[in-house]
Amino acid sequence: QVQFVESGGGLVQPGGSLRLSCVVTGSIFNMITMAWYRQAPGKQRDLVAVITSGGSTNYADSVKGRFTISKDNAKNTVYLQMNSLKLEDTAVYYCNANLVRLPGEYPNDYWGQGTQVTVSS
Repeated sequence: QVQFVESGGGLVQPGGSLRLSCVVTGSIFNMITMAWYRQAPGKQRDLVAVITSGGSTNYADSVKGRFTISKDNAKNTVYLQMNSLKLEDTAVYYCNANLVRLPGEYPNDYWGQGTQVTVSS
């Protein structure tokens, strides 16, 4: 089994900052990538940022220059520092891990329960 503990969401004014954290525990043989997705009401779930095991990162165009993804390999933890938040950043943010649970298995995607981020004045 793979478990997620997400934290850091909340209510913030436009221009403010939040830091999301996601700890992944359980049976983890090899962590391939860790990522953050978000889903606004009535919209699809979209990739926000992803970080590979080697530390390479990629961001959605809408958050480039404002959000930073980072990770602590030893703790299987991924962070999302969100600065200069906008109204349109309001969404449920989901942690994603693409990993191999046991030797010989293929990688699979696993998801956290989501944390609400609301940007409002």
